[in-house]
Amino acid sequence: MLTQHQCPVSLLHLSSNLPVYSEVATVATIYQKDLQFFHVVLATPPDFLDSLAPLEANVATLVDTTPRLLWLELSPSRVTMTIQGNSNFSYRHTWERGIYGISRYWLADSPTAQSGQFRLSNYTRSLVVQGSPLPQFVRVEYELWANQVRLGDYVLNLQLFL
Repeated sequence: MLTQHQCPVSLLHLSSNLPVYSEVATVATIYQKDLQFFHVVLATPPDFLDSLAPLEANVATLVDTTPRLLWLELSPSRVTMTIQGNSNFSYRHTWERGIYGISRYWLADSPTAQSGQFRLSNYTRSLVVQGSPLPQFVRVEYELWANQVRLGDYVLNLQLFL
């Protein structure tokens, strides 16, 4: 049951307790994999990465200027977001309501950094996926953690204009 749709989207990422704010408006492709399972794929500008990786002070020096592919896997109970592309920095966040998920970051080989990866935890306070038959609104509210240290409260909003 693979169906494909294209529509304008607005993606917003912000922190409620840190100076983090990023917004992008673009066109996304929506793939319906099952009755309530979707993939949303869009290209993001390079500066969108800065807000999604607030802990890495030197990310701007590691990142090239090409757009990156942002891939969201949506279901009513789980959202996974992956950023990948021709850059030196990629990551994947997994959110499930009321559960500690994993945020995994990869640094590729570059002149200024060695290859490696690191993991953080995220606690999903709220996860909302609305719309039928296609999702029209997604909101994830989460906390980011490194061991026992809370690294901030974040909100990810995705609005699909069908």
